[in-house]
Amino acid sequence: MLNNFFAKFSKDLGIDLGSSSTLIISNDKGIVIDEPSVVAVNTRTDEILAVGVEAAKMSGKTPAHIMTIKPLSNGVISDFEVAEKMIKYFIDKVHAENFTLLPRPRIVINIPSDITEVEKKAVEDVTKTAGAREILLVDNALVAAVGARLPVLDATANMIIDIGGGKTEIAIVSLGGVVTWKNLRLSGITLDQDIVQYARDEFNMLIGERVAEDIKKRIGSASPLAEQVEMNMCGRDLVNGLPKEIVINDGQVREALSRSIFHIIESIKATLEMTPPELVADIYERGIILTGGGALLRGLDKEIANATKIPVRIADDPLTCVVRGTGKILEDLEIYKNIFLPSASN
Repeated sequence: MLNNFFAKFSKDLGIDLGSSSTLIISNDKGIVIDEPSVVAVNTRTDEILAVGVEAAKMSGKTPAHIMTIKPLSNGVISDFEVAEKMIKYFIDKVHAENFTLLPRPRIVINIPSDITEVEKKAVEDVTKTAGAREILLVDNALVAAVGARLPVLDATANMIIDIGGGKTEIAIVSLGGVVTWKNLRLSGITLDQDIVQYARDEFNMLIGERVAEDIKKRIGSASPLAEQVEMNMCGRDLVNGLPKEIVINDGQVREALSRSIFHIIESIKATLEMTPPELVADIYERGIILTGGGALLRGLDKEIANATKIPVRIADDPLTCVVRGTGKILEDLEIYKNIFLPSASN
């Protein structure tokens, strides 16, 4: 009875809870939240100062008593209390214009394939404490496949590679389930850290992760570009401690990223080796789909295609593929009812 009452005043939401960003979709307005998964906390008072975009602006610029916390690491919740406050803030923000006093939405949320029962329960508990009346858990690879408009319920295999901010998931899905999968603790954040380490090793220079991310987005690539591109890289000289600026080119960035890219490609090949031959035939015919922010790295699709001899394509708007998948599932709950994972609370 209460659930029916709350349903009238709450929007059903799909949430892509990521290590680097959180996206939320509602069926009537599309994507309503797309903000960094960052919370700024005053450690003296335990007060939440900012969430999302505003908190991300503070990162690396705060005094000692203010911390910017990322409550998710490698795709799972690492700080329960901060994650709960972040999700509650986003849910309240979605319902703010409707003047809903106590929003209690039904939520479809993605979780990694290799999540433990303890980690799964943490996701459920955090989301329920944040205000959800019902939580529907779906495997991240399946959600990404739905968002990429793949026929996940059919008896054909689809290979999806989701390179997110916290981890990379390689999966083969068929008949509404994940047949073979491999998860890597390697992600967009790892690529940023590769650039930070390269600057330290090659130039005795310390740069911030935001600078590294900007370099990756602007001149990063997995395969050689038609023309060399360059940009300035600013940081601190580790020898004298003074500010330093140098010019870095795409070849140097590619060298910095090469080890992680090689590891991703080798993991894709290993996943294919574990896959039943009937499904490999489907994948060879249908190709491999890339989703997530890492899919936007220039030339990555070509490198994977060359290594596997299988066509590779990037999903439309790969950054929002997972959250659009949760929205599609919300629209057709009856059709997708068999892909929901059992609750850890049962």
